[in-house]
Amino acid sequence: MKSVDVITIGRSSVDLYGSQIGGRLEDMGSFAKYIGGSPTNIACGTARLGLRSAVITRVGDEHMGRFIREQLLREGVDVRGVATDPERLTALVILGIRDEDSFPLIFYRENCADMALSEDDIEEDFIGSARCVLATGTHLSNPRTEAAVMRALELARAHGARTALDIDYRPNLWGVAGHGDGESRFVESQAVTARLQATLHLFDLIVGTEEEFHIAGGTTDTLAALRAVRGVSDATLVCKRGAKGAVAFTGEIPDSLDAGEAGPGFPIEVFNVLGAGDGFFSGLLKGWLDGESWPRALEYANACGAFAVSRHGCTPAYPSLEELRFFLDRGVVRPDLRNDADLEQLHWSTNRQGRMGGDWTTMRVFAFDHRMQLEQMEGYSPAKGGAFKRLCLEAALQVQDGQGGYGILCDDRIGREALQAASGTGLWVGRPAEWPGSRPLELEPELGPDCGGLGEWPREQVVKVLCFCHPDDAPDLRARQEATVGRLFTAARRNGLEFLLEIIPSKVGPVDDDTTATLIRQFYAAGIFPDWWKLEPLSSRTAWSTAIAAIEENDRHTRGIVVLGLDAPEKALADSFRIAAAFPLVRGFAVGRTIFGEVARDWMAENSDDAAAVARMAERYGRLCGLWDQARAAQAVE
Repeated sequence: MKSVDVITIGRSSVDLYGSQIGGRLEDMGSFAKYIGGSPTNIACGTARLGLRSAVITRVGDEHMGRFIREQLLREGVDVRGVATDPERLTALVILGIRDEDSFPLIFYRENCADMALSEDDIEEDFIGSARCVLATGTHLSNPRTEAAVMRALELARAHGARTALDIDYRPNLWGVAGHGDGESRFVESQAVTARLQATLHLFDLIVGTEEEFHIAGGTTDTLAALRAVRGVSDATLVCKRGAKGAVAFTGEIPDSLDAGEAGPGFPIEVFNVLGAGDGFFSGLLKGWLDGESWPRALEYANACGAFAVSRHGCTPAYPSLEELRFFLDRGVVRPDLRNDADLEQLHWSTNRQGRMGGDWTTMRVFAFDHRMQLEQMEGYSPAKGGAFKRLCLEAALQVQDGQGGYGILCDDRIGREALQAASGTGLWVGRPAEWPGSRPLELEPELGPDCGGLGEWPREQVVKVLCFCHPDDAPDLRARQEATVGRLFTAARRNGLEFLLEIIPSKVGPVDDDTTATLIRQFYAAGIFPDWWKLEPLSSRTAWSTAIAAIEENDRHTRGIVVLGLDAPEKALADSFRIAAAFPLVRGFAVGRTIFGEVARDWMAENSDDAAAVARMAERYGRLCGLWDQARAAQAVE
């Protein structure tokens, strides 16, 4: 039994993708940051498809190297083979989308970390744990990295693992094209051909475009090139043909490419070809390692390539297994897949773990995002308010103590210092966007009329909005509030931020067992799909059941629900926890004034010092965490 399905080996980088489409790279004004490098992309793509994936590479001992490592973990990729190089920087790539035929890119790889990969980085036990080892061509271009790849292949074959090669020919990374030719995919070179042909016998699967087989075979006649490769390798050869799909050859090369085994293609718009080959290989590996026929494996590969071609970025474009199955079952509804609302919702919700990380199946959230309540306290000033919120954060961190499942809600207007200090602590961090107490709903002015201010928010923060609403609201009020929430939701998605919607109908009118469920359905009908719901304590199991049914019939992949406190006494919260904890979709609580209200009044009036305030809040927050955990444990016993 093998514990890893596939280990990829080679390049890792940070991709800086131009955000503007249809212009020169010289004119790009902003960039989106993703992980990149063919082996790294494939490791992530296969992990999203359910394979146990790992990568062997090197990253720098700096922020970009840590980003790659952290993002790989969020994607579910094993990072035991990711070494940190103390002397070299992580590779960078700057990319752009000029038009459907031009995709300029610049590689910043001079003496980069992954090109220092050596035989010492290859551990036999790790290689022996894998069903498959995949190499990419760039790391055959340098004697040091080539030795590492050859060692990995030797061990893979000794331990009965399959071996695969992505030819991945980048002429300038082989030194046969200049820095400004990063987009170039083919330059003839006998030296490159000789280097490749010396290794092709080591592989069970070789994948490349027609141009890549040209360099591997030493001729620009595709059939002749394939026959030259076949002359030195018994591998299955998969030739990618762009819009014509791909073909597999398991034996002799026939007289026509069309005679190879093929899978169905997909009529989609070409938006971005960068990284499409890595998406293709991810789907191919899924089929190959699962024992599917070549036509079926190629169908997976073509579909994954179609996703990549239609979206921005490389790794972020690749589908989850559920998304792939949905697409294969339903088919193409519109050729620009990134604008297919149903597909994009499924893409977002089933790949969300890669954006945020952490295990949030339990949520114990200390909510101190309150603004109006603090501003009304005697002794309040903006400076004192900010200082108090730092004390709230200290209390939260004391209770968290490095554990998972803890979080805060904190604002930027009063609590900016605490909000910024919370970054990187492991806390789940939510940040409010609404103007306090507004009905009709208004947003914080700093967001701007189009919510463009969300572009400045760190990606680990969750956009939280509180809407006071009721099913009996007048149609014009309902439409206005839904439009505001919808505008914020759309901007959150555009900026890669998760979204929490809090609804409180009891402050507006009478409620019954169907009130919350009705509101939930109304927001979904308006095209708003929150990652999180924050709901007031519901008084009965029936009310919870109907609310959860309303969520699950619209979005089976929502993160879950947290219960708010409404300044309730601790005993009332304990009673509400006991009811809510019976439902797994209720992940926990987000409570504020019950924890900090009395403490804040004493501290603002200077009747309490900092240490006492932190201690009191930590004790109250800790007790509530214990009450939730007890309620959940009691349900598990039942």
